[in-house]
Amino acid sequence: MSEDGKTTILRAFRLLLRPIVRTLVRSGVTWKEAAEICKTTFVEVATKEFGLHGRPTNMSRVAIMTGLGRRDVSRIRKQLAAEQPVDFARMNSATRLLTGWHLDADYLNDSGKPGELSFDGNEPSFTGLARKYASDIAPITMSRELQRVGAMVELEDGSLRVLKRFYMPLMIDADAVLRGGSVLRDLGNTIDSNLVRDADAMTRFEGRATNANIRTADIAEFRIFLEEEGQAFLERADEWLARHDPSAEAQRKYKTTRLGIGIYQ
Repeated sequence: MSEDGKTTILRAFRLLLRPIVRTLVRSGVTWKEAAEICKTTFVEVATKEFGLHGRPTNMSRVAIMTGLGRRDVSRIRKQLAAEQPVDFARMNSATRLLTGWHLDADYLNDSGKPGELSFDGNEPSFTGLARKYASDIAPITMSRELQRVGAMVELEDGSLRVLKRFYMPLMIDADAVLRGGSVLRDLGNTIDSNLVRDADAMTRFEGRATNANIRTADIAEFRIFLEEEGQAFLERADEWLARHDPSAEAQRKYKTTRLGIGIYQ
């Protein structure tokens, strides 16, 4: 790559880093700590995604590609091998439960809307819903978490009413930061895929609508518009994905992949 090309990429990388660095600074993360994470990620990506013939990249090639010394590469690879994978279990379980509450006929009322549920007792109940869609987490723990983030409310008679279809941790929360990282990862993967695709390959959908001359007084109205139209589209997309979610038997028979879409202001 020419120096001009590398300069352009580094300039774009700086733009990408700004919101990330803003979050890091607010969280008390120093540049030295962030630099160590960058080193680790360079080694991780170079090892997993740039090997030959489907094998992990060897240490010497990782050192050449990343500019790190072999000793650093060896140290970081050992750390990665011993590292516990990031646990998205609670976030995924909560989303599965909320989706089931909105789509599973056993938990809908006569109008086809999510029904109000008792915590336990006669079915349908929240405990039954939790055991069906989030069996890895105790129902009482899930109930407290969904109420904490405003996805569910307990009514005066003790029954539970769902308020949101998706699990959204409160801001300045470890789960919120983790979720934000996964959102940036998904968007970055889409951009990277479109940049390196073969000329005859389809691009992933990547679009935006912006205008630099909107009155600040109209921001609130735009947010209301997005809440209505954006959420409605996401719910239609979620229903499409649910219809195409194969059974366990079909998953063993066919190759599957992670698929979805996000909308951001």
